[in-house]
Amino acid sequence: MLKELIVNAAPHETRVALLENGTIAEVFIEREDETSIAGNIYKGRVQRVLPGMQAAFVDIGFDQAAFIYVDDVLDTAGHKMYQKFEQDNDDGDTEGDGDEESSDTEGGTSQYHSSWKASLNRDCSIEDLLTEGQEILVQVAKSSIGTKGPRVTTHISLAGRYMVLMPTVDHIGISKRIENDTERSRLKDLLLSMRKNNFGYIFRTQAQGIDEETIKKEIDFLSNTWEDILARSQKMSATALVYQDLTVTFRAVRDLLANEADKLVIDSKEEYDNVQNFLKKLMPDVNLSVELYQGREPIFDEYNIEGDVARALKKKVWLKSGGYIIIEQTEALVAIDVNTGRYVGKHNFDETILKTNLEAVKEIAYQIRLRNIGGIIIIDFIDMKKEQHKEKVMKRMNEAMKKDKSQTNVLPLTELGLVQMTRKRIRRNLTRTLCEPCFYCNGDGHLLSGKSICHKIYRDLVSEAGDIMGNRFTVKVHPEIAQLLHGREKHLISSLEKQFLKPIAIYPEPSYHMEEYHIFESLVK
Repeated sequence: MLKELIVNAAPHETRVALLENGTIAEVFIEREDETSIAGNIYKGRVQRVLPGMQAAFVDIGFDQAAFIYVDDVLDTAGHKMYQKFEQDNDDGDTEGDGDEESSDTEGGTSQYHSSWKASLNRDCSIEDLLTEGQEILVQVAKSSIGTKGPRVTTHISLAGRYMVLMPTVDHIGISKRIENDTERSRLKDLLLSMRKNNFGYIFRTQAQGIDEETIKKEIDFLSNTWEDILARSQKMSATALVYQDLTVTFRAVRDLLANEADKLVIDSKEEYDNVQNFLKKLMPDVNLSVELYQGREPIFDEYNIEGDVARALKKKVWLKSGGYIIIEQTEALVAIDVNTGRYVGKHNFDETILKTNLEAVKEIAYQIRLRNIGGIIIIDFIDMKKEQHKEKVMKRMNEAMKKDKSQTNVLPLTELGLVQMTRKRIRRNLTRTLCEPCFYCNGDGHLLSGKSICHKIYRDLVSEAGDIMGNRFTVKVHPEIAQLLHGREKHLISSLEKQFLKPIAIYPEPSYHMEEYHIFESLVK
């Protein structure tokens, strides 16, 4: 499979698209705002401790305070709890998220801790660990999403090309994708013989086959980076940025180009030179294909990416057969509905449903990855009567989601034909990154129909008629509502004029919202 990284580098926005055989698979967007802070390390100040939630708010210099759970707070008294966890789970490996290589180039390496950190402070309360006004060093694990501020952790992690350094724990992990037991033992033994401290390390998938000298260079590089961070933090007072993670372009080079993609094409000469220098510094032994795009058309148009991104923002996605899926984002979860649409099938009803559901599985997995949908996802497949059809759809669903590098958990099909699943969410999805609530409907997605507004005006006129002393009603409305009240809904106004024995004047007001109207009383001589 041909994989390419296409980079559109503008002064204040960088977009990176991963193409697989010419089709966009993932897109990463980074702008110069607080949405691109995942992976950054800040010296923050505890604003408020919340014993009832076992969490705290931390000021890291943004409008929204960061949020930290008790499990994400390093026990300053030492690592005794972690050591106990190690004894209870001593398999010499990391079996959680840390093992899963991720192509999430939005930054943040603190996700590598998630397999064990829940056990660190299980015997501590948040008020034992943090006090208001306390200065702490934190790393952003998740950027702000919607109304939620960024989530931070004191368990710092720094990703290199082959390894992830975790200076707050004593642990060695190896990617599950390195399956050879001999190689796993070799890497662990090499690291144990070379490390000069009790820092934790996780070997990434790219580490397979690397030599002793390369491991030593990586350890020195990550250790020096951590020492620099500590030195800078001691000279700073809260709130301050201590360490900025790599830009989306460099993360794509480090995490994708060397391991996933065959080449990188970039449209900025400055960024092209920066990437070349980055490769010489971080990956001097690897010959990677980096190309400067010099075409006339914008690079995303040349590779037909712009239209694909636009389609990924729409709620309805058509399937080749004529069926379609609807993707609805709510505050708590994402709902995906499968429909047969125009597809009527060729044989029988059950086969039509099965084919639509199987085709939907492939598209749903693709859209989840492309849109970076995370959290709770509920999929409503078309009801199937045959058990073998249900099993076939679920088998295909599990196979499709295994290709996703973000951690997913797919539950069995329920009696109602629903599939419940979760997908790890580190950054905002594509819709939240590129869109905002509609200024007209305030994000409701619906407006009252013109007829409903006319009947609402009718009811308000009836309600207010007894309190109005004038001999005439004046109603100001949106022009489209005025047209209805002078046309198809004129009978409403006529019946009120007969009932009240008062004229009712309808005036269009172009500046009004569709649902806005005002009723006035006036005297006519």
